[in-house]
Amino acid sequence: MAVATLELSPAPRNYARSVPDALRSRGPARDAAIAELYEMLLRAARFELNRRRDGLTHVSHEEIGDLATQAADDALVAILGKLDTFRGASRFTTWAYKFALLEAGVKARRRAWQGREVMLGEEAWPALADPGPSAQDTLEGMELLGAIRDAVHEALTPHQRDVFVALALNQVPIDVLAERLDTTRGALYKTLHDARHKLRATLAAAGYSLDDHGSSGDENER
Repeated sequence: MAVATLELSPAPRNYARSVPDALRSRGPARDAAIAELYEMLLRAARFELNRRRDGLTHVSHEEIGDLATQAADDALVAILGKLDTFRGASRFTTWAYKFALLEAGVKARRRAWQGREVMLGEEAWPALADPGPSAQDTLEGMELLGAIRDAVHEALTPHQRDVFVALALNQVPIDVLAERLDTTRGALYKTLHDARHKLRATLAAAGYSLDDHGSSGDENER
């Protein structure tokens, strides 16, 4: 099967300056720049959603198109709001495409988890008690699992427990959890960071160490 690639069309030498300038202006020049930028963002969003199609097999082609439109809309708003942060270190198209890819990824993860329950609290732990490969991949052995379980209950607040178990152990995408808990990604990152700090200290005192197993929000963002 052919692998899809995203082609960025060559930009004029002064494109990095002319487009941001046009977007900051008013009138027909700005309207034309926005229309051109939006088409680029829509192509990028469609590409990213198609790249993630294996996780969206239950989603219709029409809905994929709608998700791409939503992602392009949100990316455009974000770019216009952060236009002053573009310093020209990279091509403007490259900088702008990243917004669309990020928004499309968020839309894909949220859609993939739509209708799926995010377990919090005590009910979230049984899935990790299975000594099969998934548990072994997540934690280094059942002995460490038990030590972490004890540390989670002893050292963390209920909210920190919920966030740590969902993100670090059950691999819930951070944007999905943010939506379910009506909070922000930044707030969840802070909670997860604090929880890990407490757990490392508690486990170190018990003679264990808590390694990073790719279970922070970074892994769940992709």
